[in-house]
Amino acid sequence: MDATETVNGALPGPFAGQSMNCAACHLVDQQLEAAGGGMRTYSDFARRSPIPQREDGNTHAVRNSPPLVNASLPRRGGPLFHFDGEFATLHDLVKDTYAGRNYGWLPGERAQAIRHFAAMIRNDDGSGELAQEFGGAYRVVLKGTDPSIPDELRLPEEFRVDVDTTSDEEIFEQVTRITVSYVEDLQFSRDDEGAFNLSPYDLFLKKNGLPPQPRKNESNEQYSKRLLRKVKRLRNPQYVTPADGEFAFHDQSFEFGPTELEGMKLFFTRAGRGRRSQRKAGNCVACHSAPDFTDFALHNTGITQFEYDGVHGEGAFERLFIPALGVRNSNPLAWLPATEAHPNALEPLRAIPSAERPGETDLGAWNIFANPDFPDPQKKLRRLFCLEQLQALLRTPRTGGHRKHPCGESALLDRSIASFKTPGLRDLSHSAPYMHNGQLDTPEAVIGFYIDSSEKVRDGRLRNPAPGLAGIRLEAEDIEPLAAFLRALNEDYE
Repeated sequence: MDATETVNGALPGPFAGQSMNCAACHLVDQQLEAAGGGMRTYSDFARRSPIPQREDGNTHAVRNSPPLVNASLPRRGGPLFHFDGEFATLHDLVKDTYAGRNYGWLPGERAQAIRHFAAMIRNDDGSGELAQEFGGAYRVVLKGTDPSIPDELRLPEEFRVDVDTTSDEEIFEQVTRITVSYVEDLQFSRDDEGAFNLSPYDLFLKKNGLPPQPRKNESNEQYSKRLLRKVKRLRNPQYVTPADGEFAFHDQSFEFGPTELEGMKLFFTRAGRGRRSQRKAGNCVACHSAPDFTDFALHNTGITQFEYDGVHGEGAFERLFIPALGVRNSNPLAWLPATEAHPNALEPLRAIPSAERPGETDLGAWNIFANPDFPDPQKKLRRLFCLEQLQALLRTPRTGGHRKHPCGESALLDRSIASFKTPGLRDLSHSAPYMHNGQLDTPEAVIGFYIDSSEKVRDGRLRNPAPGLAGIRLEAEDIEPLAAFLRALNEDYE
């Protein structure tokens, strides 16, 4: 807690001397004025988030902290949370975080964690800075009846709890519900019609009379295609200039000009077929359709292979032994993540790769799919991977593989290898470094990575690639306009 880890070192921690809390990894303005700091969209600065040391020897989470702003947007088919789709509800995510490894608790210690949590609530004396500002001790604020509580800080009745008369589990449950309510309200700015409205991109759409969001019953994918058609028909685009606004928290001009427009067209252009397949196409909307700029699904972009090969040499990930479903099921302790039900599991494929431990890496959703310790997300994961499996088969010759049972559990486990959830792209500059493992520091580096991944797919050198990767047809000269477009999605979040 004494330091905030960054890719370039560390900053003095805003919670030095205190206990672990959500904001230690999901920062906002705590490091706004610090050199090397800045505003955050409830994310951290580290490649992988630091965690309390325990007997397992781990000092960092396997991944970094994803931004919480826009994380709970509604989506078709229901939500999945965490990079690997581990949680089907935000409520489950919060509870498992409070009682999980990121807070210092080992698998198998959940009951102890809940007792400790309730004791922290009951024993709070209200002397802390936040308590002084927002209503007093937890027992007072959570009960909600003390006349000294300002009306604007008084909890609605459905969130209240008397910590002196209720059980540890009930305290844990109710505080979780309050936390979920808070996180659900973390969203980027919208106008009265529900359209995002604070980035230069949003203002460009408005100035040119372009639709800012889908019509009723129109999918994000359909809307993105329609928007591109309208953009291509613009004959005299009205650009956004610094006269239209300025950033308070970004080191860039508030603008959307010809370079950003060129990048937008590349971003929204999908891969063609036949002879047209060689046209320039970012194919970014295959996974990042507007206006949310995410499909909320899980894909293998190649970043796990990129990191693993960087540690063990080119081609190492393609040679890595990954057990099939039958082998994994026959010895789950050897392959699957440690959980409350299986605290001694070795989790070699939910680990940080290192030269000292060949064979260890992070396969993302592979650890969750078809794993009976995670029953709730299975239906959604199965649907998502089945859709991607069918898309992949449409692009491959009719030989071998899982064509007889393309959506069988065994086939979908293979499809899940190294798959991670698609992040949103709004306000990217406040959530670097990028990817689940923080391997890339700039939008330019991310675009270059995708160009390389797409070439690997076409050469047959990327293991289990997402189908959309092959459709990326970009060159080095396209990196600048695409990066400019991505920065035009920035806004001042407060």
